[in-house]
Amino acid sequence: MKNTAIAIDLAKSVFEVGISDRPGHVAESYRLTRADLGPFMAKRQATTVVMEACSSAHYWGRAFQGYGHEVKLLPAIYVRPYVRRNKTDRTDVKGMLEAWRNSDIVPVPVKTESQQQLTALHRVRSGWMEARTKRLNAARGLLREFGMIFPLGPALLVGRIDALVVDPDSALPLALRELLRQLMMEVGELETRVRQVEQQLKALAAETPVVARLITIPGIGLLTATALVGFVGDVERFPSCRHFASYLGLTPSEHSSGSRRRLGRISKQGDVYLRTLLIHGARSVLVSARSKTDPDRFQMWALQLQRQYGYNKASVAVANKLARIVWAVWKSGRCFESRPQIPT
Repeated sequence: MKNTAIAIDLAKSVFEVGISDRPGHVAESYRLTRADLGPFMAKRQATTVVMEACSSAHYWGRAFQGYGHEVKLLPAIYVRPYVRRNKTDRTDVKGMLEAWRNSDIVPVPVKTESQQQLTALHRVRSGWMEARTKRLNAARGLLREFGMIFPLGPALLVGRIDALVVDPDSALPLALRELLRQLMMEVGELETRVRQVEQQLKALAAETPVVARLITIPGIGLLTATALVGFVGDVERFPSCRHFASYLGLTPSEHSSGSRRRLGRISKQGDVYLRTLLIHGARSVLVSARSKTDPDRFQMWALQLQRQYGYNKASVAVANKLARIVWAVWKSGRCFESRPQIPT
């Protein structure tokens, strides 16, 4: 069974299973229902199980690991080139087995239940924040059509709209008053839900020691720290801090040929949500550094970047630096220690 590998095309109801006894050959094929898949894998001798990192993959990965199998989750985007001709469940299985032979494709680690709890909270919170922004923008657009303009930012918008709705002398048409009131009620409900999710994140963070260490880094707060732990999982799989920054899409894209090397903008690979949080954290570092009379070495470096390249480019560069510091703090097990500015 040394060279045996089992590839499974995950689905909602019917799963395609292919068993390979040697590279490039599928010896057995099965179509199993959800109820039959678990008992089938429990009876198989421990071997390598290959699946795409898609919906329910981490759940099945934990289940198969409990049966003694070694689970390898492959990124779906890298499996697709190995699927020849028409896409079917059987060709998907064959493609997974072929992709598994490519040592350059790095498997995705199986997430634990606690990590999936963190990712679920972040995804739901992000969706509610997006819905809140849509409601506020809808209210702004409606009021703008009647010549009512408000400053940017949601802090005071809800209160001002509520005042317009209840003011009988305002220029707001009567037909829109109830509509805007309903919009603001939805915004309030969404904000309440977001606060509840953040309380749950705080409770889960208290049970995760690495979160407390990551929060000591400037620009890394509760949201960023818990998101990194939930989405990244194990930082040990990155051999260096540059690999980690590249995984987050914060390193330059490259278009090189021969002796000519061309580096462009950041690659923007990886998870958009994590990259967004780190860039927001970098902006907070720049704002904090400008307000300090005696910035430390890291903040002074960030300010020099801003003066040389501008605010936006400096924010991305600082986000890259934050990713590297996160890798170092996470791997070393020590908290971040700021260094004073070197006297000149």
